[in-house]
Amino acid sequence: MGNAVRRGLGRIARWRPHFTHPAQLVVAGFATAIAVGTVLLSLPVAREGPGSASFLEALFTATSGVCVTGLIVVDTPVYWSTFGEVVILGLIQVGGFGLMTMASLLVILVSRRLGLRSRLSTAAETKSLGLGDVRRVVFGVAKVSIVFEAATAILLTARLMIGYDEPFGRATYLGVFHAISAFNNAGFSLYVDSLVGFVDDPWILLPIAIAVICGGIGFPVMLELRRELRRPGRWSLHTKMTVWATALLLVGGTGFMLLSEWGNERTLGSLSLPSKVTNGFFHAVMPRTAGFNSLHVDEMTEGTWLGTDVLMFIGGGSAGTAGGIKVTTFFLLFFVLLAEVRGRRAVNVFDRQVDSRAQRQALTVALLSVAAVVIPTIIIVETTDVPTDQVLFEVVSAFSTVGLSTGITADLPSGAQALIVMLMFIGRLGPITFASALALRQQEPLYQLPEARPIIG
Repeated sequence: MGNAVRRGLGRIARWRPHFTHPAQLVVAGFATAIAVGTVLLSLPVAREGPGSASFLEALFTATSGVCVTGLIVVDTPVYWSTFGEVVILGLIQVGGFGLMTMASLLVILVSRRLGLRSRLSTAAETKSLGLGDVRRVVFGVAKVSIVFEAATAILLTARLMIGYDEPFGRATYLGVFHAISAFNNAGFSLYVDSLVGFVDDPWILLPIAIAVICGGIGFPVMLELRRELRRPGRWSLHTKMTVWATALLLVGGTGFMLLSEWGNERTLGSLSLPSKVTNGFFHAVMPRTAGFNSLHVDEMTEGTWLGTDVLMFIGGGSAGTAGGIKVTTFFLLFFVLLAEVRGRRAVNVFDRQVDSRAQRQALTVALLSVAAVVIPTIIIVETTDVPTDQVLFEVVSAFSTVGLSTGITADLPSGAQALIVMLMFIGRLGPITFASALALRQQEPLYQLPEARPIIG
């Protein structure tokens, strides 16, 4: 009997989960973090006041934290205790750090699985990551996270102490929480109205906006910019596309927000000129996918909602804390369209010809993301009385892990909230895992079928 028990214990000790694809490990890791967060937030000590959070409230908040989204069904500073807030902060940090690390390591794995010629090409174009240099990636992500979060926390703490007479302990707590939430593009706030109370304070809004941009631009780009900032001619294609697309979207998004809300007295209309520009820029940054708001989103025009939907769907940079289909996907599809309109076979971007497989991957990710937005939107519209434009805004925000909302999240029925939970999880992991799976599944058939051309258009 004793030998049988020892053999059984030995089998248990030797058991390891079997993953046939790296993407499965990523999914399992994030699912485990969500499960742990749900348990912790279900404890009575996590809630302010008597009782404990319901399972759906805990699950929704834990998923929103790990997936660095920021959508909430209860007010964070009112409903959760200090213990609950610290748990949420930990989930945000784990989710953001894990996302950047996993995405960066998948880049390495994809490079190692390619053929020699493709490996050399990938190494040249993603020279910010060495082939197999896993340890450098992990420590690099940790260093970048600590530096940006610490710098933002110091600025916010100082401002809260000097400008708002917050005691040092409280100011430090608020500064650290919002710094981590900003760099990881989470959008959780310890103020009931997010950052609306700081609408006229650029010393609060701008550091948070800069942290959001840096966290969302992606670790490979940040690492390469640190080395080659003054020599843009040596930047890889990925870095050039990410930087240019980010700059264009920030400038265009700011202009759009100013034009759309300039005369709206409930948002930008009542502000001074400097505050209008600051908040226009701030709300062009947040759809990249942070979710803070300094203006009341529910009082914006329907045109602003639709434009914000587009910005949220595009998202930020790859291997960062942002969501969406990613700016490189959007930028590449633009050049594919441009080449087709000009009647050119090759797609050239910044003096480089883009591989046809990357083009197909970008198109596949974009179309699957469209389906992931359209189908849940139809389901929620058909099962609730919420207007379509607000449902679409909520769905895109969840899938792109943004966290902006028109205020309908808490009022949705439990079935719709459960669907939003699934969307946050799919949106956080879908583009990463699916894109890596496409890159790793490079199998050429041993034969070719006859060509045919269907009528298009």
